[in-house]
Amino acid sequence: MTEPMSCGDAGAQLSATAHDFLKALASEQRQELMALFAGGVELTVGTVAERMGIGQSSASQQLAILRRGGLLVSRRDGKQVRYRVDGPAIERSLVELQSYLRRCCP
Repeated sequence: MTEPMSCGDAGAQLSATAHDFLKALASEQRQELMALFAGGVELTVGTVAERMGIGQSSASQQLAILRRGGLLVSRRDGKQVRYRVDGPAIERSLVELQSYLRRCCP
């Protein structure tokens, strides 16, 4: 787990969860991948790989980073794992980021 980020103000720290959220969105490929989940659809690793034109191993790695960042949740469906957007977790991270930026960069 990463250390919380701080902007110098003792009251303005970014949690490890929010840091992982930002890290997950730092990649243009992961940003494009997130667009596949528009409308609340669930997708398997294979479907993501096919639509993105990448290998399943690469898709799996990217999905894991997005899941760790709180952008996606997964569930097992037989032999397949299905991913979908984690709206409540995204909302929590965005609220934390807003609060952090207000304290850090008024």
